[in-house]
Amino acid sequence: MGIFQNLSKAFGSTKELDVDAFMSAAEAEQVDVMHVEADSYVKPITLQVDGDIKLVEEELKTGNIVLLNIASYARNPAKLKTAVMALRHFVTTVNGDLARIDEDKILLTPGKVKIVKKRK
Repeated sequence: MGIFQNLSKAFGSTKELDVDAFMSAAEAEQVDVMHVEADSYVKPITLQVDGDIKLVEEELKTGNIVLLNIASYARNPAKLKTAVMALRHFVTTVNGDLARIDEDKILLTPGKVKIVKKRK
C-alpha cells in the first residue's frame, strides 16, 4: 500500500488521491513551497552548448547570480577559454563579477554584486 493510501486511512479519508491529476512534474518544478518570491535567485546552469552563454547573460540581466558548471567544456580548453572570455566581457559591461570556485564551477554575478576574492 502506498504512502498516500496510508495517510488517507490515518486521516479517515477513503477517497483515493490521484497525484497525476493534481500536478504534473513540470508544474511541480515551478512551485516553491518553502520560500516566497525573491528579487533575485542563485541559478545553477551547466555550460553544454554555445547557446548556454546567452542563457547565462539573460539570467545576469534579470539580476540573478549564476553558478556555472563548466565540466563539459573543460575537455576543450580553447572552447572553454573563448566562452569564459565572452562571459568575462559581458559581466564587465553590466558591472558584475566573475570568479572560479573550483575546477568545474564559475560564479557570475549581475551588476553591483561583487565577489570577495581574497581571504583576510
